[in-house]
Amino acid sequence: MPLPAAKGKQVKITAVKTLVVNARMRNWVLVKVETDQPGLYGWGEATLEWKTKGVVGSVEDLAVLLIGQDPLRTEHLWQMMFRQYFWRGGIVAMTALSGIDQALWDIKGKEAGKPVCELLGGPVRDRLRLYDHLGGGLMEDIYQSEAPEVFGERIHVSLEKGFTAVKAMPIPVAELIETPATLKRAAKCVEAMRKAAGDSVDIMLDLHARTTSAAAIQFGRLLADYNLFWYEEPCWPEHVDALLEVSRALPFPIATGERLVGRWQFRELLEKRACAIIQPDVSHCGGISEARRIAAMAETYSIPVACHNPQGPVSTAASIHIGFAVPNYLIQEVVRADVPWRNDILTHPLDVACGYVDPPTLPGLGIEINEKAAAKYPFAPEVTMACFHRDGSVADW
Repeated sequence: MPLPAAKGKQVKITAVKTLVVNARMRNWVLVKVETDQPGLYGWGEATLEWKTKGVVGSVEDLAVLLIGQDPLRTEHLWQMMFRQYFWRGGIVAMTALSGIDQALWDIKGKEAGKPVCELLGGPVRDRLRLYDHLGGGLMEDIYQSEAPEVFGERIHVSLEKGFTAVKAMPIPVAELIETPATLKRAAKCVEAMRKAAGDSVDIMLDLHARTTSAAAIQFGRLLADYNLFWYEEPCWPEHVDALLEVSRALPFPIATGERLVGRWQFRELLEKRACAIIQPDVSHCGGISEARRIAAMAETYSIPVACHNPQGPVSTAASIHIGFAVPNYLIQEVVRADVPWRNDILTHPLDVACGYVDPPTLPGLGIEINEKAAAKYPFAPEVTMACFHRDGSVADW
């Protein structure tokens, strides 16, 4: 049931708070927007690895604009957060904005007594396909194994859960131009996955923008026979012409966009058709409000959307609502086994441990955070990923 405001009284924001939860590989930055109406509040997520304290500070900066405002004016508040400070935000400030925007949509849905996807126009599909991470997010553990066959062994765990699509990262920290041994080892990893899964399972590869366009093409040509669902972030997304080179040189779709924020950073990518799939992150790109605008832009170019989402449970919930409301949505990334207590901090855990999810039915984002349980895992510095080339020069992780 909706939570009605007192007759004749406008709901007002009274506080914007952060709750940091350490989940081993990253700190989940959960954002709580409180109102003067008892029981009416919203949750969002602004997780950004290795930038946790910066994001928490940016949430505090934005809170100054929001106290006393009507939380139901989601678009008005988005414009305030984006435009009313002289310095426009980069990834840190936009991540903070994204978490707050999610929380405002959560409030809006709770106040209306409807799921957020209903407020976005209603579900456009009966179920949403999900894809799993090989090893439950422990990709670095897999890559350190000497045997490429480990990839094939791990894929069976995902298949047993009901997934029909998986993503892996068998491409190492890359050189500018790669050696035959490195190229062949990566190909053996993908070969092991395809042999274990058969042709009925879709396989995506994530390059983490570690490669130059030349090295990405070298890898890709050896992988052409394995029918990849997509080839993700072969190089930095702002190098649009480099992405275009890779896209034209290889026979499978290129996906990118997780590091881009705001619709403006996606514009050239779409105009040049430098990728086949875009991957905005609802916790970075500008929240639910901006993610659906980016998706609408992509729809005009007949380019599908698959939101990036390796974060915590609030980001997952927000992404799923977008997935049900966006007609050109392809598939949703989920993490299910990064920490064993992942669902313990939720009062209504999401069932994402299988290959599909049904439309949300609870008001708002449909989740609640158990703050007492979450407090058991306070902030801790993330492990620094120090990566170097063979000659000792710094490499992209």
